[in-house]
Amino acid sequence: MSRIGKKPVPIQGVTVTKTDGTIKVKGKLGELQMKIHPNMIVDIQKDEIIVTRPDDQKQNRALHGLTRALIANMVKGVTEGYSKSLEIVGVGYKVEAKGEAALFNLGYSHPILLMPPPGIKFEIPLPTQIKIFGSDKELVGLIAAKIRSFKKPEPYKGKGIKYTGEVIVRKAGKTAGK
Repeated sequence: MSRIGKKPVPIQGVTVTKTDGTIKVKGKLGELQMKIHPNMIVDIQKDEIIVTRPDDQKQNRALHGLTRALIANMVKGVTEGYSKSLEIVGVGYKVEAKGEAALFNLGYSHPILLMPPPGIKFEIPLPTQIKIFGSDKELVGLIAAKIRSFKKPEPYKGKGIKYTGEVIVRKAGKTAGK
């Protein structure tokens, strides 16, 4: 039995509905929905959600913990939300707010303007930091990865966009000959 799949998902302050193989979670930060696999049995009780599987086939064992984790992420997303922080390192590299959008100057011949998708908000406390907030964990991570891909950190000077707390393994440069 899946250790993660066995745990019930507590639902405090959210409303959960299941219709036609789709589960909808609504809370103070918005509404999320997900299509669940037809093999998974989702039982919504008064204050918790229990996910069970019909048998011990390999696919059902794999889907059991996954389905429970995805539902738990949805519940946490609509109650607390998710955030990712990125740092910009490099001389002249910066980000600034243009309304809801973010304008990146990363040493290219042109600035990059990124509009947030619905449900995502950018916060720019410093010109070298950007924070991404949202209720959908997958979407927050996707946008953070997209921003990081604009200028990945290089190993020699560490210039580029990196996650806050990410350690960039530095390489030694060339040594001068005689």
